[in-house]
Amino acid sequence: MGLSGPGALSTARVLALTGLDEHGADSLVVIPRPDATALFGLAEDEFLDDDTDGLFIPGNLDAALAYLETELAIRRNTGVTQARRLLLVADCAQEIDRIQALLTQHVGSVSAILLGSWTGDAASVDDSGQVSAPPALAATLPDRVPALSRTEARDRLLAALARHKETKKPSSKRRSSPRRP
Repeated sequence: MGLSGPGALSTARVLALTGLDEHGADSLVVIPRPDATALFGLAEDEFLDDDTDGLFIPGNLDAALAYLETELAIRRNTGVTQARRLLLVADCAQEIDRIQALLTQHVGSVSAILLGSWTGDAASVDDSGQVSAPPALAATLPDRVPALSRTEARDRLLAALARHKETKKPSSKRRSSPRRP
């Protein structure tokens, strides 16, 4: 799903945090470093060595897409059906075709919240959080999304990651599906 308009960044923060907070044990949110900085104000070296179960911050969009492509190929080749949900949150400007191919080839296995000039399903969010979208997409979104500043989003991100550390199962590191026997 693409997001545009003056409230797009705030809405992406809310949706990414919801994915991490409510589904973190069963999902992996993938946010390229430049987008993590824009959304949450993270420093370039923040979380480099931390075990952030539920969140993966690769160096750039190319690395994020390479990870997702590899993970999804492994799942397909090994017949894995029970695996963590994958959510990409990124500015799609540089890789629209590659993202579209990924979403088309792996329907139901990966979702995306995309900022920038997305050519697929998209919602527009104004500065008050009012959401406008085509009917099919509007049915999956609230009418209004509360504003969330970068500072508040960062605090919520850190709190969500702390909660995951307290309750986490043994880590599977970055793999979201079991290794081959």
